[in-house]
Parts: sequence; structure tokens; C-alpha cells
Amino acid sequence: MSPETLLARLVGFATVVGRPNGDLLDFVRDYLAGHGISCRILPGPEGDRANLFATIGEASKPGYILSGHVDVVPAGEAEWLADPFVLRAAGERLIGRGACDMKGFVAAVLSAVPDLAAMGLAAPIHIALSYDEEAGCKGVPHLLAALPGFCAPPLGAIIGEPTGLVPVLAHKGKAAVLIAASGVAGHSSRPDLGRNAIHALVPVLATAVAQAEALARGPQDARFAPPWSSLQIGTLAGGQAINIIPDRAEARIEARAIAGVDPEALLAPVIAAAAAAGVESEILSSYPALALEAGHPLAALAAAISGHAPHAAVSFGTEAGLFQQAGVPAVICGPGDIARAHRPEEHITRAELAGARAMVLALGRRLVA
Repeated sequence: MSPETLLARLVGFATVVGRPNGDLLDFVRDYLAGHGISCRILPGPEGDRANLFATIGEASKPGYILSGHVDVVPAGEAEWLADPFVLRAAGERLIGRGACDMKGFVAAVLSAVPDLAAMGLAAPIHIALSYDEEAGCKGVPHLLAALPGFCAPPLGAIIGEPTGLVPVLAHKGKAAVLIAASGVAGHSSRPDLGRNAIHALVPVLATAVAQAEALARGPQDARFAPPWSSLQIGTLAGGQAINIIPDRAEARIEARAIAGVDPEALLAPVIAAAAAAGVESEILSSYPALALEAGHPLAALAAAISGHAPHAAVSFGTEAGLFQQAGVPAVICGPGDIARAHRPEEHITRAELAGARAMVLALGRRLVA
């Protein structure tokens, strides 16, 4: 199948984050089987979502992983001009939810499978597809934990997030925490008979604001924009009406860490403040920063097959840091522009799709005996 046909099939599966992805993985499994490639489908603890891992070549030899997530963000925006889960063309643009982030890369990789399988690779190319990346990279850790049983230690991984096919060597890490307070409801005229859950959150929120201000003055890394670690209160909810004492309130707070900083450590003052205030805290997600040395062989390889010199860093996060943490060197390099992701009328161009396919085939040619 052509990359455009494959992209249409992949976009047609509404694999919204947090929902089942079995139909898409079954399609990929059958497609690979049609080219003589077997794969493993690895269900996560949720039971209705899974990762997929396949190998082209001899798994006992060190090779390279091409990795992408198949979940997408919701597509409820009114600005969509047609069904976001039906790929449509408008000139050079191929429009649909996930077309850019990041089913375009997956389609390009799958379209190259017949060619790669015919090359007689001396080192294998692995395909890794994960779930719930958009929920804080929740799926890929289960795949990485099983990886040693599937193949020799990989030489590197290319994470195909949209970078305009420019290799990216570093990104920030991220952690998110839920802070929740319980109170006692009642009429607002008698606050002495109730307990205000929103009021209980106030010292925790104040600590979060103070931590955000402190981080802006803290260690900096000029590769990132902004060059410091950051923290923000992303959501705040509680209360039913102005004359009812709120009996439940919660906030979601995230931290983004420059390379070398543990993102969960940035949340430590907030979690401590929650404990002191007698409210609950729960880490929702966490993944480390990526930091690949500019002189690493994977950086040179990515530059050679993409045709672009590496870029130092981006501030958005990916699964690449988790690959690196698991001992697999990683670089980010995929088609499209991150500015189009998570937006209505998300799209990738035909030229970008073809460029990603060409990059994958260039990798294959370098691995031929």
C-alpha cells in the first residue's frame, strides 16, 4: 500500500487517548503478516489497549527501532470542516486527526515494509507502536520492560514525532500531579457547619505559584525555550453554586524539566504542601527528559538519513526520554510540524509523507549487508 492509503486506514481508526486501539493493531498485524513479518501485541494493564512490536531482520543482532504512538487527542473542535476521522485531501494537504501527530510517520514506516523485507538487512529494523502517549506516555513503559526478551540491545531508536524531519537531540521531561480536597457541604450562610474544600486547596496552590516563580530564576539550559524548568496549575475545579459550601475541589499541576532535572522532584514542594494541608495528591504521569550527545553515532545517522543537521532541543515532550532511560539511545525525527498537532484541520503534506518514507528506506540501505 502507498503511504497515503495506509494513512487513510490509520486515521480511520478513532484511537483517541484512553480508548481501545485493538482494531488498529489488528490491521497493522495483518498488514505485516501479509509481508511475512510477525509481530507481538502486548496488552497493557488497562486491558483494552496494547503496544505492538515487530522486527524486520534477525532479532538477535543489534538494530534500530522506529517508534510511534497510535493514540490521538480528541477531535471535538467545531472548526473541523469534515469528519476528522476520515482522511481527506486539499491540494497537497492530507487532513485528519493524527495525520501529523503521528500516524503520518507510522504510515510512512509501514509503507516501506515490503522494501525493507526484500533488502536482506544485516542489522534489524524494529517497529514499535505504543498507546496513550497523549496521557503522559503511559503505554510505552510496558513495551520497554519487555524489550530485552524480544531482541538484542538496540543501537538506537528514532521517535517519529513531527519535527520537519530534522533530528532533535533533547526535550524536556514532564510530570503531572492531581491535588484533591474533600470538604463538607452546607449552606454558605453557615460556614461553621461545613468545610470548604476549595479553601483547603489555597495553600497548595500558593506553593505551586511560588515554585513556578522560583524555577524561572533557577538553573537554565539555553537549548530550550524557555530555558528554565517550569510549573503551572493547568486545571482547577470545585463547587456547585455560590451559596453551597464546596465539598470537593481538585487541581491538576504539571512540571516540565530541563535535561538533568527530575520532573517529579519539581513537584515535591507542592506534594509536601498538600500533605501539610491534609489533602490528597497523586502523580498522574511522568517521563524523563531526553539528552542525546551531539557526537553520538545515532545523531550522525539521523542526520545522514534525513538530510538535515540535528537541532539541539525542543520543549515539548516525547517517549524518547523513556527509551534513553531504558538504555536505548534515542533521537526525535519525523514528518510534519508540531504546530499543526492538537488543532482542528490537522494535516501532513504529501511531500512530508514521502520524505519520511525516503528516510526509512535510507536507513534500510545503510543496514544492508
